[in-house]
Amino acid sequence: MSPRRTLLAVALATVTTLGLATPAHAVAADKAEVLASFTQTTVSSYNSWNAARQNQSAWADYEFDWSTDYCSSSPDQPLGFDFRLSCYHHDFGYRNYKAIGTFDANKDRLDSMFYADLKRLCATYSTVVQPACYSLAWTYYEAVSLFGSTASVSTADIKEAAELENAA
Repeated sequence: MSPRRTLLAVALATVTTLGLATPAHAVAADKAEVLASFTQTTVSSYNSWNAARQNQSAWADYEFDWSTDYCSSSPDQPLGFDFRLSCYHHDFGYRNYKAIGTFDANKDRLDSMFYADLKRLCATYSTVVQPACYSLAWTYYEAVSLFGSTASVSTADIKEAAELENAA
């Protein structure tokens, strides 16, 4: 084999190997599978999602929506408990399942994932304050479970809530 062909073969093999080693090159066909792997209730799923979040460029071909408003209109750090990453993970699930049209089929799991993330976070705090954290985690879970989609809230309920807020 000529040196030129050898160099070309090595270059092609390197490009192919690097391309296959990068997760973003599997792309569209398995986007739902990757999304599912990032949105389970397990710590390993959370850790995989968080690693991807910290290296979003490696996942650019999947066109995931990484935007977040953290805990929406609820405090991001209620009583000093930092719920931001759990809320971010939840936003990631909601936004991306909505984008692929399978939100309704996955909403309950995403809400359970959120609660599991919050409980793991609460376990990292002192046992003195854990009960307060767990209580807030349950409250946040109930809120997303009941109101996490405007489809589950009637227009009358939204109007009534607005009137109550204005009266306060």
